[in-house]
Parts: sequence; C-alpha cells; structure tokens
Amino acid sequence: MSSRGLWADVRLRSAWARQDWAAILREYRRVAGLSQRDLEPLVGMPQPHISAIESGRRQVTSAEVMARITEGLSVPAELTAVAVRPDLHEWGPPTELRERIAHGHSTGHTDLRTASWIGEVLAQHRRAEDEIGGRDLWPVVRSQLDAVTLLIPGTTGPAADRLMLLAAEHAHWLSWVAAQQSRRGVALAWLDVAHGWAVDGGHRDMASWVHRVRSHYSINHDGDPVRALRTAEAARHVADLSPAAESVAIHQAAVAAAAVGERDRARRLADEAFQLATRVPDEGDRPGWLYWLTPERAMLQSADAAYACRDWQAAADGLRAALPNLGGYPRDHAYYQARLEDAVRRAS
Repeated sequence: MSSRGLWADVRLRSAWARQDWAAILREYRRVAGLSQRDLEPLVGMPQPHISAIESGRRQVTSAEVMARITEGLSVPAELTAVAVRPDLHEWGPPTELRERIAHGHSTGHTDLRTASWIGEVLAQHRRAEDEIGGRDLWPVVRSQLDAVTLLIPGTTGPAADRLMLLAAEHAHWLSWVAAQQSRRGVALAWLDVAHGWAVDGGHRDMASWVHRVRSHYSINHDGDPVRALRTAEAARHVADLSPAAESVAIHQAAVAAAAVGERDRARRLADEAFQLATRVPDEGDRPGWLYWLTPERAMLQSADAAYACRDWQAAADGLRAALPNLGGYPRDHAYYQARLEDAVRRAS
C-alpha cells in the first residue's frame, strides 16, 4: 500500500489531528505493518529514540524532528495544514469559506484526483465516527474541507458542481458532529452552509438530506415535532430524488407525523419509505452518505416508525428480527436495543 493509502486510516488521521506524535508513530507502524527498526530510515531516528517517543519517555518538541517525521511518513497535504491552523479546532463555519465558494465558478482546471481521494477518506470518517467519535476527527475534516474549497475557484461546470457536493458532504458531517457535542447553533450554521452548496451545485439528494437532518434536530434536540414534520415534508418534496434519498426523507416524515398524533399517516409513510429502501439494496446505488441504508437498516427504521406510532408488538417484532444483523455501529445498536427492551415491556 502506498503512503497515501496508509493515511486513509481513520485512527492514524485522528492521531495526527491530536498532534500525538507517539500515537502517530504507533498507528503508522500498525497500518504499514512495520517494526520500530523498519521505521528508522523513514524518520531518520534510531530505534531506541522511536521506542522512547512511543512509550512517552521522550516528547517531540523540536520543529526539526516534527518536520522529519512529517516528511518521512509522507503526510498528505490536506493534513499538514492542521498543525499550523489552530482555528481548525473552532466550531463555527468561517466567513472565508462562504466567500471562497461565492467566487468559485471561474475558469481553468482542478485536481479532481485529489478531490476523489478526499471523498474516499471522508467516507471512512463517516463509518468510523460511531466508534472513534467525531471530536478527534473534527480538525482533520475541517482541513479537508479547506482543501476542497481551495480547488473550486480553479474550475467550472460539472467539475465545480462535483466539488460543491463534496464540500456540502463535509459541512453536513461537521454539522452532525457539532450536534453530538450539543452545539445546536453551530450545527444549524453548518447545515445552512451545506444546503447552500448543495443547491448551488445542483445536488438534489444532498439538499433533501440536509432538510431531513434539520427535521431530525427539531424532533430530537428541540422537541418540536410540528417544525420537524414541516421540514421533513420539504425534504421529501424535492424534485427528482433518488429512491434512497426519498426513502429517508419519508421515514423522517413518518416519525414526525407520529409525534404530532397523525399515526395512520405515519404508518402509510413508513410503508412507503420501506418499499423505496428495498429498491436500492446495493451500496453503489445509493448516495455516499447513505451507505448505511442496507435492507437490515430499512427494517430497523420501519420498526422504529412502529415504535413512534406506539404499535409496540410490531416494533418489538421488527427490532428483534433486524437488530442481530446490525454490526459495526455500537451507538446505533445501543439505541435500537433500548427501543426493543422498552417495546417488549410496553407490549406485555
């Protein structure tokens, strides 16, 4: 695997985001399958020094040593900016990002290979956030967003639109992590940015998804199901949605409808959402941010809608059938397990 490929590893990038030099060396060796002695020629240090850094007996404080490690491990350009950009740890979207996009559609060429690489890495961040947590990955994703938006002014047409979508995906991820950290205003600000970029780039699925997430915030963080339903309806009525994007928007509308007491409507919407989800069982046929909408997850969402409608037995049966197939999502597994236990208790 190339050095660039090694740096797609989420735990390695997380170590870099923390500027934890001991973890950087350890994680790099883990991903590359190297011993400490194998690392000697890369970083220009003897094995005892490497061992001392990894064990914490020696701290990396010298700019020369930092530069030697950075160069020797071939840290990608979108990460090297993190160490000199402390503002990347700040939560809100900076004005410069908005201005950079506003003046984006010019002429020229851009490095779409770099953009594709950053997109692949973001996909890994999405999958790992549930286990690692987004806080450590925050500055990494912020630096990646900077790298994407700096590419936009050098391109035009379909290439610029593609970069707009990638920027919107990053902004949405940042919103989600901010919400997990109970930073409600910041989460909404990033959603506004994501929606603007999605609309500017002509990406209907992402524009709908941002409305869907806003609806989720309204019902789960604000306790405002009326607003949640209104926003979910806006999400599902975006024209020409893919089946997957339409499915999650309709599911959110079902949950919100149940919350305002419209249970028959909620049941109809939940059935419609499930049928749409079953049309796209293959991950390649869904937008990247909906990688998780597997047939098993569609069953869980259907059961979750039944729970919201207080159909306790149907919810318990659906959750019991689908939950064992939900692997690799400890936070979601805990959520659905709690729902299952409560539904079983209420059904009996």
